[in-house]
Amino acid sequence: MDSTRAFVKDVRRVVIKVGTAVVTRADGRLAVGRIGTLCEQIQELNSRGFEVVLVTSGAVGVGRQRLRYRKLINSSFSDLQKPQNELDGKACAAVGQNGLMALYDTLFSQLDVTSAQLLVTDNDFKEPAFRRQLTETVNSLLSLKVVPMFNENDAMSTRKAPYEDSSGIFWDNDSLAGLLALELKADVLILLSDVDGLYSGPPSDPQSELIHTYIKEKYEGAITFGDKSRVGRGGMTAKVKSAVYAADAGVPVIITSGFAVDNIIQVLNGKVIGTLFHQDASSWVSKMDDAREMAIAARESSRRLQAMSSRERSKILLDLADALEAHEKLIVAENEADVEDAQQAGYDKSLVSRLALKSGKISSLSNSIRVLANMEEPVGRVLKRTELSEGLVLEKTSSPLGVLLVIFESRPDALVQIASLAIRSGNGLLLKGGKEARRSNAILHKVITSAIPKSVGPRLIGLVTSRDEIPELLKLDDVIDLVIPRGSNKLVTQIKTSTKIPVLGHADGICHVYVDKSASRDMTKQIVLDAKTDYPAACNAMETLLVHKDLVQDGCLNELISELQSRGVSIYGGPRASSSLKLPEANSLHHEYGSLACTVEIVDGINDAIDHIHQHGSGHTDCIITEDQEAAEVFLRNVDSAAVFHNASTRFSDGFRFGLGAEVGISTSRIHARGPVGVEGLLTTRWIARGSGHVVNGDQGIAYTHKNLSLAA
Repeated sequence: MDSTRAFVKDVRRVVIKVGTAVVTRADGRLAVGRIGTLCEQIQELNSRGFEVVLVTSGAVGVGRQRLRYRKLINSSFSDLQKPQNELDGKACAAVGQNGLMALYDTLFSQLDVTSAQLLVTDNDFKEPAFRRQLTETVNSLLSLKVVPMFNENDAMSTRKAPYEDSSGIFWDNDSLAGLLALELKADVLILLSDVDGLYSGPPSDPQSELIHTYIKEKYEGAITFGDKSRVGRGGMTAKVKSAVYAADAGVPVIITSGFAVDNIIQVLNGKVIGTLFHQDASSWVSKMDDAREMAIAARESSRRLQAMSSRERSKILLDLADALEAHEKLIVAENEADVEDAQQAGYDKSLVSRLALKSGKISSLSNSIRVLANMEEPVGRVLKRTELSEGLVLEKTSSPLGVLLVIFESRPDALVQIASLAIRSGNGLLLKGGKEARRSNAILHKVITSAIPKSVGPRLIGLVTSRDEIPELLKLDDVIDLVIPRGSNKLVTQIKTSTKIPVLGHADGICHVYVDKSASRDMTKQIVLDAKTDYPAACNAMETLLVHKDLVQDGCLNELISELQSRGVSIYGGPRASSSLKLPEANSLHHEYGSLACTVEIVDGINDAIDHIHQHGSGHTDCIITEDQEAAEVFLRNVDSAAVFHNASTRFSDGFRFGLGAEVGISTSRIHARGPVGVEGLLTTRWIARGSGHVVNGDQGIAYTHKNLSLAA
């Protein structure tokens, strides 16, 4: 749920205002289908425990249409030739109100909902006693699950032309809805319109954008509204005026379309639709501006970094490695404080394990950064050179992506790896770590940015400290080029559904080891124990052990289970293994333990193992142990995962171990990078053409050669 809509989880009392343009058709007749959909939504809210108050327009429009018809059939031909006077609005309201409420009552009755009609005038609200009675009556109705339905009593209003007069305590049903929302202490006011919300310009203009959150300081006076409603008397101008009034007084307001079949339900489910008016919206501006400013600063710094020579960029990394080692004691002290707090807070052991910077970790990180610094220059490499025509050469070159947003949990060492990869690849970077690593991330960020020269600027790498900033950053698809989540399935899924920015990563690390019937017992034991126990919290640790059925009979599987249990591993069985070996059954075959636990299952052979992996795996890393080379090739060719191994532990699926220097994460995506993502995964390509006055001119007079040239040319 977007942070700006988080308030809806506490909403109980709702005031809904439906405009004339929603309840009537273009010819003035009632839009029975739309009113029916509105009633169905109100019935659902009623059944879910919401208290719903409805303010409905439409009486004047319906009455006008009916009276025009009556006048037409009662007029002679000569009468129709005379100038026609506009019908009296009060008479229209009196006639239309009857038909409008009759339709509502019929539709609500079909849904087993009881409604009540309350007609009010502007003068009524001048009396405190009336206001008190109004609240008591509405509260009584709501306690009985009755839907109070309000409308301005235009027929009895003492104003000369209430359907035109814009003065008084309220002046139309939009302002009445705002007034009632305050009087009745509503939790939200929903104003239904014939458009999706408030736009930056005319809704029909393709250049106009829907404003999701109205910022008074930003939009007041900057938006020009068009004509008023085709049938009502307010249109968007009245809605915005009412929304600003109610929101300033503390009632959130959402303007959205009444033409959609479920917009009210969607609003109350927290979906970002329509335009929100909120008392705190102005304070959100600073968050949005801060997020954008941080992203823009990272982009500007990255361009200065890209302008440096390869040697200068390498020196930044070497200085960074030295700085980490020089501040090791301080880093470790801050990390130990985080670990202690996490233990006291009762975090899972797997999370605490990922959080801790174990002995030698800083030295290991520094050495990996030096490997990165000394690698071949990745930026600006010519990947392909083609002669398009004589004297016109086209080059495909490697290029930084731009600005990366990396959101990670628990592991502070990930911050160091990601930052060093961003520097090597010439990218700007925004980092958001978990609150459990707050101290560790802060000191590491401080040490890293201290190594960045002033000519580039420390804002090349920004540290996001508040969780509230994440939703705003995820909206910046014009500034941020790639989001990389490193964490739980829930985290990755939330991010993928919350942004238009491309997301690179993996949700699960469900790695399999399949032991074939020809596997060496000694090798099997070594690989299985390493894959599960070397670092069980890692995403490349074995989670499921698949064993050929023949190895059950010869005792190999029992030996493996005993060895694993002796290392503290809890064993759960798939359907076959739990039945034949009397193991506790696994809750799911698609499960990442992230701890000293794993699932064991028995399969008939290699094809059965491959099918199991495709059905229950996550496309991360899978391994076969076998001495049968033909079986190995079948497995390597047919298992569709990012990394597939033969006779090697799944723990090798790692950027450092792959020789990438470090990794920003592991991707199971099928576009861009896949598997451990190092420097190359943070680069894209661009084309550079060199000519000498070449022109297309309709492709006349130019001879295309399309000749591949040597990269060393």
